[in-house]
Parts: sequence; C-alpha cells; structure tokens
Amino acid sequence: MPRLLLTGGRGMVGRNIQAAARGWDVVAPTSDQLDLTDAGAVSVYFKENRPDLVIHAAGRVGGIQANMAHPVAFLEANTAMGRNVIMGAYNAGVRQFINLASTCMYPRAAPNPLSEDMILTGALEPTNEGYALAKIMATRLCEYIVREDPQAQYKTLIPCNLYGPHDKFDPKHSHLIPAIIHKVHQARVNGDATVEIWGDGTARREFMYAPDLAGAVLRAANDLTALPDLMNIGLGHDHSINDYYAAVADVVGWNGTFTHDLTKPVGMKQKLCDTTRARDWGWSAPTSLADGIAQTYQFYLEAQS
Repeated sequence: MPRLLLTGGRGMVGRNIQAAARGWDVVAPTSDQLDLTDAGAVSVYFKENRPDLVIHAAGRVGGIQANMAHPVAFLEANTAMGRNVIMGAYNAGVRQFINLASTCMYPRAAPNPLSEDMILTGALEPTNEGYALAKIMATRLCEYIVREDPQAQYKTLIPCNLYGPHDKFDPKHSHLIPAIIHKVHQARVNGDATVEIWGDGTARREFMYAPDLAGAVLRAANDLTALPDLMNIGLGHDHSINDYYAAVADVVGWNGTFTHDLTKPVGMKQKLCDTTRARDWGWSAPTSLADGIAQTYQFYLEAQS
C-alpha cells in the first residue's frame, strides 16, 4: 500500500481527506509530533518515513478578524511551513506532491471568474495579504522545482472557500459559513429577533463543501500525471453574503430579521473561480449548498452535545 504523508491532518481539510483516503497508508503527524516550522525536524521526519506522496494541507488559517489582527503570524508561520514541507519532501526524494493553496492568492482587482494565470498580476486583498503571500511562495516553489526537475510532480490545487465537518465555529477563528451557523443557531436558542451582517451583504463568495475537496484531492493523488500543474477547485458559481445567511436560517429554522453594519470590513466584493481546467479534468463538486449546510449544521449540533 503506498504511503501518503498528510500535513494538517487535524484540520478540517485534513480530517476529510483522511476519512476518504482508501487505498493509502496515511501518515498524518500532529503539531505535537512534528513542528512544521522547524526545518531540521521536518527534514529528518521525511527521510525517516519515506512517503510516496505528500499532501500539504497544513497552515495557520482564520477569517478576516484573525488575519487583520495577526498579519505577522499568518505570513511568517505559513511561509515557514510551506518552505519546510516542500523542500523537506524534495530533498528526501519524494517525487509526488500536492500543495493546497488558496484563492486569496488572486489580485484584489482581478476580473471574475479568477483564472490560474492571473496570479501575481496585481495587488492583493489587504485584509489577508500575509496569508496570500505565503501561499504564493509555496505555489511558486512547486513550479520552480518542476522547472528544474521534470521528473518531479509537484502540483498545486487552489480551493475556493470551504466549509463542512470539522470546521471551526468559534467566532474568533471561523470563516463565513461556520460563523453564520453559530450566530443564527445562537439567535434561535436565545430567541433573538435580529442577526447582524457585516457590510451590506452584497459581496459574493464561492463556498464548497469540504468533503468535495477531499474527493478531488484523492482523485488527483491516484492519477497525478493527468493533473494540471496549477488548478482551481471550486464550484464555478457563487452566492451573496445575504444568500448564505438566508440559507443557514432556513436550515436552522430561525425566522428573524437581518440587520447590516455598514462600518465593518467585508473584503473583496467577489472571488469566483474559473473552473475550466477542473471541468476539462473531468471533475465538478457534487454537493448542493442546502445539503452541505444541513450536514455541517448537524456536525455543529453533535459537537455542542
């Protein structure tokens, strides 16, 4: 059985990959077992474990509030992890590598939908610039390795925004959909008549159910040769922030009124993936928004009990 070394195995993406990783001997060290910011430790770990494939899903992640409050940590930690994991794998003789990046790498003013050739063609969104710079570095490093060593298959998938089982629901650390689920659920439990939305709610976002990403990653793992060197993984369509609040309210069963705080930051007005390469690869996300939110809400309820 081939060995798969997965970083970030305890995160949302990593847990969903492990749940679907049939046919692989998965090695997923925790941060206590391996500090990915320690280059020496990472190098030794790779040489001792000799994986056939590495999937790099680790990273320091968070929403707008966290990125704005801790830009140093988001840039420094993610840059160190990306560099150490990629070079640790390559120097250990690993020739198959899947790097998971982020659509925040795209320029703030890039026209939508966002195609892979737009990276580094303009200024980044200031609210998550540090994280984006780290992801761009890792992506370019993979591309440079392939340029110097054509036998190496170091490829990058760029997921759109994600939500799903094992997400973070704490408002201090959560992304949009889990934050909405928590807020609307609390409003229902507390009998609140209103829920506040940051901004006017017209900004648009593309959110994919995390198990769908896991399916795409493992499909790539089983046929890395056919995968483009750089490819978006997304839906190819999006919804407004107001739409997401309404969809969650419908699932949760809350019938109150939404208000808008126009003084709050909202980030980019739209961030929609061009999924042409993924469609040509023969893949599309199978889970609808309603089904994904319902399954995520069920996970949230079980986690509260």
